[in-house]
Amino acid sequence: MTDVLRRGRASLAFAFLVQGVAFALLVTRIPAIQNRYGVSDALLPAFLAAVPVLAGIGSVATERLVKVVPPSRVLRWSQPVVLLALLGVGAGEHMAGLAVALAVFGLAVGALDASMNMLGVSLQRAYGRSIMLSFHAAYSLGGIAGASLAWVGAHWQLALWVSYLPVVLVLMPAVLIGSRWYVDQEQREDQGTGRRQDHVAGPAAESVDRAGSVAFKLLLPLCLVMTVAYIGDSTVSNWSAKYLQDVLGSSEQMATVPYNVYMVTTLLGRTIGDFGVRRFGAVAVVRAGALVAAVGFAVVSGAPGEWVGMLGFTLLGLGLCVLVPQTFAAAGRLFPGASDAAVARLNVFNYVGFLIGSPLVGVLGDVWGYRGAMLVPMVMVLVTLVHARSFAPEADRYGGGHERPHAADVGRGSHGL
Repeated sequence: MTDVLRRGRASLAFAFLVQGVAFALLVTRIPAIQNRYGVSDALLPAFLAAVPVLAGIGSVATERLVKVVPPSRVLRWSQPVVLLALLGVGAGEHMAGLAVALAVFGLAVGALDASMNMLGVSLQRAYGRSIMLSFHAAYSLGGIAGASLAWVGAHWQLALWVSYLPVVLVLMPAVLIGSRWYVDQEQREDQGTGRRQDHVAGPAAESVDRAGSVAFKLLLPLCLVMTVAYIGDSTVSNWSAKYLQDVLGSSEQMATVPYNVYMVTTLLGRTIGDFGVRRFGAVAVVRAGALVAAVGFAVVSGAPGEWVGMLGFTLLGLGLCVLVPQTFAAAGRLFPGASDAAVARLNVFNYVGFLIGSPLVGVLGDVWGYRGAMLVPMVMVLVTLVHARSFAPEADRYGGGHERPHAADVGRGSHGL
């Protein structure tokens, strides 16, 4: 493997880590943001919902943007914008300023998420083996770091801008320097690493029709899995503390533990997940992840006390962590001639799941109780089992053979069309 690809992988992993830090610093300080700007409880959901909605718009716009500029350039400039918008959230004084900062944050995050995963899918194809989970492991590590920094700021009662400014000052130049080594298809070809284009035949050929367009019907199973994965993730992030305290009778301090455990087990699962994919295949790993996550929701729903509840959230971290990275990777395999467009469209369902998950559990919790509400995402995550074959390498999906071990070029399929 060439130094170009190694540097590209390391720099992209760092971009994922920085994004994890930035997002955690925002979402873990929502109460402080609400207090700073005097946002009412009634208005807060509108502000929070606006971010994923605008992120979805940013992801769709990125699909069009990468037809004229490489994903590396989109990532290079969207990440500093995210960091500056985060600082704007912490430094503003009026609600209008908060609205503008969150709008910029949402649009930039959509472009950032889409372009990061475009490059990740492309690099995985170039490596010829599973590495996508390692990028998302870096994101999880960044989330843990960001949540820890947020705890420090809250513990010392620092103003938001005081908490955010040192992070931005350190990470901004770091990501700009690291962006020098992002790798696009053309750069790999210039270095002699992109030797061939995957042959696409049979049903797979129909997925890239009319000059590389993406057939949404073939992408739909992956969109459903992405939505379900983020419904599960948002359930943990938004309801784990309340569930442990209100349903299982834990202390307020103990109620903060499940999400931290979830993040740590997500990191561990993603760190070793690529080895599992290489050894057993993506289909087996996705099926195992869905089953473990379903068991996790069942344990949470039936937990007699806080410790069993925390075991359930631990299982959720181990199960859900593999679904999102493998869904992006599967989109790259399914649409080898239009992977950028497929990733951008698939990324929108990240935000759809986030928007659905939290209010869904809240409404069902009021109607059935929160134990019953936890069974709904359990059933949803089992839908992944129905669509597990969509995660197979193309040769397996359409008959015979296995994923080729040599480096293959995925290309920015929407370019040069």
